[in-house]
Amino acid sequence: MSLKLEKLENSMAKLTIEVSADELDKAIEKAYEKQKKNISIPGFRKGKVPKAMVEKMYGKEVFYEDAANILIPDAYEKAYDECEEDIVSTPEIAVVQLEAGKPFIFTATVALKPEIKLGKYKGVKVAKLDNTVTDEEVMAEIEKERENSARTISVDREVKDKDEVLLDFEGFVDGVAFEGGKGENYPLTIGSGAFIPGFEDQLKGVKKGEDVEVKVTFPEDYHAEDLKGKEAVFKCKVNEIKEKQLPELDDEFAAEVSEYETFAEYKEATKKNLQDKKELDNKNKKEDEVIEAIVKASEIEIPAAMLDTQKRQMVNDFAQNLQAQGLSMEQYMNFTGLTAEKLLEQVEPNAKKRIESRLVLEAVVKAENIEITDDDYAKELERMAESYKMELDKIKELVTEDAAKQIKEDLAISKAVDFVVSNAKEA
Repeated sequence: MSLKLEKLENSMAKLTIEVSADELDKAIEKAYEKQKKNISIPGFRKGKVPKAMVEKMYGKEVFYEDAANILIPDAYEKAYDECEEDIVSTPEIAVVQLEAGKPFIFTATVALKPEIKLGKYKGVKVAKLDNTVTDEEVMAEIEKERENSARTISVDREVKDKDEVLLDFEGFVDGVAFEGGKGENYPLTIGSGAFIPGFEDQLKGVKKGEDVEVKVTFPEDYHAEDLKGKEAVFKCKVNEIKEKQLPELDDEFAAEVSEYETFAEYKEATKKNLQDKKELDNKNKKEDEVIEAIVKASEIEIPAAMLDTQKRQMVNDFAQNLQAQGLSMEQYMNFTGLTAEKLLEQVEPNAKKRIESRLVLEAVVKAENIEITDDDYAKELERMAESYKMELDKIKELVTEDAAKQIKEDLAISKAVDFVVSNAKEA
């Protein structure tokens, strides 16, 4: 395999990759072996048609596409490893020459990591954040736990705010029932905002067993095209009304929801937890503010292909998280009314921010000659072993050369973050 690199405008490059004629011939043979069991020509048993006969019948090009698909992944991977430039996008492949007996030539158009002009990164001014936790915040947190510990009981009265009702409903537009507008014994908490604006308010005052007509207008941005902006009538019946009974804020409550025996101890522990959380949140806010200021002071041009790759990676990560929760991306898009294009559009600001932040921090690493020592790396492996609950030796076995390089780069970025934050000035 041979590689030529041509730099283009806007941090793009074209890799011209050449694979020997011998390798192409072998790939064509592999393509034939893979397909022959499905090839049927009169006079030959299925799967026994000679390659020369197939090529005579359908042309020599019959196996070219499969052969190219066999060669391109490995050839591109070798070119990627051989290339001295930092490639930061998925390749756009184009075949240049594909003919038996001749070298196979294709191009891969990619984005290269852009050069940036680093702006001011020392002494960045940031707002001073208050880590104080008020008694009101503590009680609000305790109230959340109190709500979670509440029990619900059926009541025989009119529906009030915060009640949970079991509801039968069917929606009609212009007197015609519409798809997805019907439910039976649906649990709805009044005031939750789970239904169309105005729906829940019209159930207040209704008694158990009563029928009521609820009139609403679907929002203009509603996900179902045929319902946007339409007036609808829901015929409803309240089957059951439940109200929450909140526990008393006493020692018994504290013992039930925590490891503490008294309410005073539980309240103090809640304050400590909130304090730790606020300090961590403010630390993260300060980091974000400092990095954002450095990005604004720097000159960065992100190649479109690099941004597109980052967007798709973020969507793929999101899809994997959904899958871990037992939900497919298709189901998610059906529920939300989003399309793949809309999802990519939604993640673009965060994708851009992620790239810009990484680029400026890499520039800080370079400007300050930040290095990762063997001790830094060893401590990180120990942290990983503890986090994954694995033996350290096993972690070392699993970490490849490329993974080790990535770990060290990430550690350097963390040091760069610590450096710019410690040098920031609070206003």
